[in-house]
Amino acid sequence: MLVEVRTTERGLALDLTGEWRALSFRQFDTALAAVDLTGASHLEIATDRLAALDLTGAWRLWEFVRRARRAGVEVAFAGSPPDQLRLVEETLGPQQATAAAPPVSEGFARRFVRPDEELGERAFEAELATLAFIGRHAVVLWRDMIGALAFVGRLTGTALHALAHPKGLRPISVARHVYDTGITAIPIVALIAFLISIIVAYMSAQQLRNFGAEIFVVDLVTIGVLRELGVLLTAIIVAGRSGSAFAAEIGSMKLNEEVDALRATGVDPYEALVLPRVLGLLISLPLLTVLADLVGLVGGAVLCASLLQMPLDQYINRVSQAISPSTFWVGVVKAPVFAVLIALAGTHRGMQVRGSSRELGRLTTVAVVQAIFLVILADALFAVLFMEIGV
Repeated sequence: MLVEVRTTERGLALDLTGEWRALSFRQFDTALAAVDLTGASHLEIATDRLAALDLTGAWRLWEFVRRARRAGVEVAFAGSPPDQLRLVEETLGPQQATAAAPPVSEGFARRFVRPDEELGERAFEAELATLAFIGRHAVVLWRDMIGALAFVGRLTGTALHALAHPKGLRPISVARHVYDTGITAIPIVALIAFLISIIVAYMSAQQLRNFGAEIFVVDLVTIGVLRELGVLLTAIIVAGRSGSAFAAEIGSMKLNEEVDALRATGVDPYEALVLPRVLGLLISLPLLTVLADLVGLVGGAVLCASLLQMPLDQYINRVSQAISPSTFWVGVVKAPVFAVLIALAGTHRGMQVRGSSRELGRLTTVAVVQAIFLVILADALFAVLFMEIGV
């Protein structure tokens, strides 16, 4: 029982007990509505036995006090009123004094404040939790979108300023990032391209051998590697390798307050940290894609020679026939776009790091996942575009 009513010499006394929380709104609202103030001239409310009181409970208690005072009842508290009640009074009191709030209809209260009787408290709580989950993630997604647009705008302004002042391009820093993201990635990119081309050639040979069309294995390997697999696998490898490195490096500088130190000395962090990484990856990823294409064709040649006993000159001749004027460039054109997406994801998340090393690890993971997702999404959009223009 959340409300105990006693009769005293001066009038009525209310002892509030239990937990007055939003989830138990129906119980204490019903208990307050059952209090009969007819004929009472004085009402004393005791809150010392309350186990918990949130703003929902304080708001409902404030409404009850206002109703009693409008009925001509003198209301007093045994001791000082709860802090939550004073907060509600300070917040809503001036509004009520200047303009009366429109009455809340019973249908509104039944739908949005009180759960329906047949719904039950658990279903009502589940609905509230679902709405809170959707709302919270919608707000986070909206803030991420606004932050990403602001980041791209700031970087674009920095790039335009650097083009007007070539020293702002920092060629030495760009060259270092070309080495870090490109030269040092050659072994893993070449190995993956070689193995993938062998896998594609082997699976194609197993199926086409049943129809006596082994020669088309060369077409599948050539077109698949040059148009899709070479650039896509290279971008995914670079996203996991360089995207995470960008986020971790810049995030560590944020935690060590090195970025703040750059600002304090008059150096733009976007010019010194972000732009060189974007330019470096913009140069290295197309070159890695060309390397992956060459190694992939070599892998196809190795498998065709070992499994299909196809001479090398026949393989080269078939490759030249399978390649159309646009086959190679379709794959290479994607590389700069993928590079920009990977670099933006890594540097943006790195600039967001603050507070703790746990946040650094979380945002590094987010950078890699988002970079890979953006690469695959962009590749799908490119596929639709090339299909529409007939390339």
